[in-house]
Amino acid sequence: MRSQAAQVLILTGLVTSRKFLIAPLAAASDLVYNSELMSDHYLGEFEQIVLLAVLRLGGDAYGVPIRREIEKRCGRKVTVGALYSTLDRLEAKGYLSSWFADPTAERGGRSRRYFRLQPAGVEALARAKDMFERMWKGVRLA
Repeated sequence: MRSQAAQVLILTGLVTSRKFLIAPLAAASDLVYNSELMSDHYLGEFEQIVLLAVLRLGGDAYGVPIRREIEKRCGRKVTVGALYSTLDRLEAKGYLSSWFADPTAERGGRSRRYFRLQPAGVEALARAKDMFERMWKGVRLA
């Protein structure tokens, strides 16, 4: 029976020869991405973009303006589903809070869901910014 690390390597296509299976796989567990561990400490690119859009918009941060801000500044299309799943995930992490405004007739009696950055979200953005500045320090393109 192969070790769990060997099975992961085989399933992901990282094993290309039988010789490799003979090599020690002690450190192979370090190659496995643990999304539960990593997701609470690091922001993905789109999560950073969403948090920055909410921060820029201040009191006017709800779905439509957040999408427009991202599309205008990043030049990329954002689906409603991708945006709201990211907003929900960031709220679950404690980086955002949300509330519903009173329903309005112009929206057919529906409420807007507004978002606000929480202190933990500000800290997460600061960590991400610092990390990227350290990575870019001394790097020249071309």
